[in-house]
Amino acid sequence: MKQYLNYFKWLFGIVVILAVVYLGLFIADTQRSVERTNEACLTKERVFDYGEVLSETEEQKLRELIAKREKSAGCDIVLVTLNESLKEYARQREEDVPYNEFVRVYAEEFYDTNGFGYNQPIGDGVLLVDNWFREDDGRVYTWFTAVGAADEKYTSARTERLLDDVYEYIESNPYKAYKAYIDRVYYDMTGKAVVTEELPAALPFGVAVLAMLIFIAMHWKSRKGKKTVLATTYVNGGRPHMNRREDILVNKVVTKRRIQTDSGSGGGGRSGGGRSHGGHHGGGGRSR
Repeated sequence: MKQYLNYFKWLFGIVVILAVVYLGLFIADTQRSVERTNEACLTKERVFDYGEVLSETEEQKLRELIAKREKSAGCDIVLVTLNESLKEYARQREEDVPYNEFVRVYAEEFYDTNGFGYNQPIGDGVLLVDNWFREDDGRVYTWFTAVGAADEKYTSARTERLLDDVYEYIESNPYKAYKAYIDRVYYDMTGKAVVTEELPAALPFGVAVLAMLIFIAMHWKSRKGKKTVLATTYVNGGRPHMNRREDILVNKVVTKRRIQTDSGSGGGGRSGGGRSHGGHHGGGGRSR
């Protein structure tokens, strides 16, 4: 048995190192906490399920996740669901606002009116408004707003990635979509991947042990026999003779061809991704 364990010395060494790093990141994540200094915010609520998309259990789970992520990210994280037309609401405030920015008008006013912001009213924070109502143009719209330090972080590319994460699950599993939004904000603001909930601390050791057992099971019987035939047993003189053959490259020609891309086929349903147009906060939107 000892000889098999020797095969796995390097594996256990790597696993121990990974486990130490993993536990270090876990401890750092749980200990990192940015103090919230905004005492003028009108509400402590972060999940406003006006569209009744989530169950009570799902709402509570998102509240708890947001409370944890806010302390690490150093910004307010707000979620609003709706199921109503915003046409009249938005055009009373901005007369010529297009359909795809009705939710932007709502999101920015909702954020400002409540005084959200981790450091001060209308300060560092993000808000996602997901309206399930199909407007007159036949589309359903979502808008992501970024303010303060979050506005500085969220370039057009990052905003698009966040909306991609949300829209990957929005129709099939809204809870998972909104959780992806919260986790993406955490990652973008801290640079840390979300691993603490999915990977238990004992996982690296478990993988090592499982690999060892599989290896032993596959090679136990084969190690019982003794090898009596070598590769040179039936070779004349006991030594192999190799005839040398080689190819000589005389000339080399490299050609390049530009691969054409279809620039006309954009991502259907994307509307205003990146910095918002006409608003006073950063962000972007998407439709379905």
